[in-house]
Amino acid sequence: MNNLLTDVAGVRVGHADDRKLASGVTAVLFDQPAVAAIDVRGGGPGTREDAALGLANTVERIDGIALAGGSAFGLEAGGGVQARLAELGRGFAVRGAVIPIVPGAIVFDLLNGGDKSWGRFAPYRDLGYTAAAAAGTSFALGSVGAGLGTTTINFKGGVGSASARTEHGVTVAALAVVNGVGSVTVGDGPWFWAAPFEVGDEYGGRGLPASFTPEMLAIRTKGGAATTAIENTTLAVIATDAILTKPQAKRLAMIAHTGMARAIYPVHAPLDGDVLFAAATCEKAIDPLVGLTELGALAANTLARAIARGVYTATALPFPGALPAWHDRFK
Repeated sequence: MNNLLTDVAGVRVGHADDRKLASGVTAVLFDQPAVAAIDVRGGGPGTREDAALGLANTVERIDGIALAGGSAFGLEAGGGVQARLAELGRGFAVRGAVIPIVPGAIVFDLLNGGDKSWGRFAPYRDLGYTAAAAAGTSFALGSVGAGLGTTTINFKGGVGSASARTEHGVTVAALAVVNGVGSVTVGDGPWFWAAPFEVGDEYGGRGLPASFTPEMLAIRTKGGAATTAIENTTLAVIATDAILTKPQAKRLAMIAHTGMARAIYPVHAPLDGDVLFAAATCEKAIDPLVGLTELGALAANTLARAIARGVYTATALPFPGALPAWHDRFK
C-alpha cells in the first residue's frame, strides 16, 4: 500500500499542468471499465457527462475521469482524456463505434495570479491528453495537476490521496482536489480537522488542539460576502476493488461524502461545487448491506485523510499575494 488511489489494482493517475498558467489537469484511468456513480453536494458544480452516471441511464461503466482547473473552460479536459483512451481502443462499443466514457468536473482557479490569457482556445484539452498519457501507478501530491492552482481560505490547496483496507481485504482509496470555500485547518493553527483519522504522521501528526476557542470555530469563507459559487470546489474520486452495482456505487459516493464534512469547515455550501465520483473495479465480493456500510464509512475516513494531505503537501504559488502553504507556517 502506497497510500494512493492506485492502491486499487487497475487504477492509474496522471497529471499535467502549466506553471505560468497556474492550472492543470488530473486524469484517472481504469485498466478495465469501472462501475461508477456520482454524488454532487455543492451548490455551484461544473461537470461533464454527469447525466450518464444517473441510475436510470444506460451506461454503467466508465473508462476514465477528468479533473481540471479552469472553471467551465476546464471541462474540455475530458476531451483530451477521451482522445488518449480512443488511441488505446478503449470505450463503450456501439456496433462499429467505440466511445470512451469520461465524466469529469472542474474547480475555479482563474484568479490565482497565473496567466490565463490563452487566446482563442483554452489549453485544457491538450493538458487532459498529456495527463492521461502520463497515467501510472505512482503520482505526485500537492500543487500538481488539477491542484496546481487551488486554494482554501487560509492555505494553498492541492491534490491529496490516501488508501485503506477493510478487515476482509477490500481496498478503498481516495483522491481529492482541494479548493474549498472553507478551511481544512482548525483556525489558522497547524491542526487539521481530519486529525482523528490520520494514519501515522501523514499530515504532520499534530492532532487536535487541547481546547477550541470561539475564533477557531468561527465560520469563515473565502472572500466573505464577496465570495461567488464559481470560486470554490473540492473534487474527489473514491475507488474500490469491491464488486458493486451502479446503485451501490451511488450509495458509496453518498456515504463517502461525509469525509468532506470531516475535513473542511464549512463545506457543501452554495459557494462550493463539491463533486464525488465513486468507481468500483469489481474484483471482491462484499455483503450488500453491512459490508457496503463498512466500506462507505472507511471511504469517508480515507477521503478526509486525502483532503488533509492535499493541503499538507501543497506548495505556494510564486505570485505576489499568493496564499502560503501549510509548510510555510509550520515546519
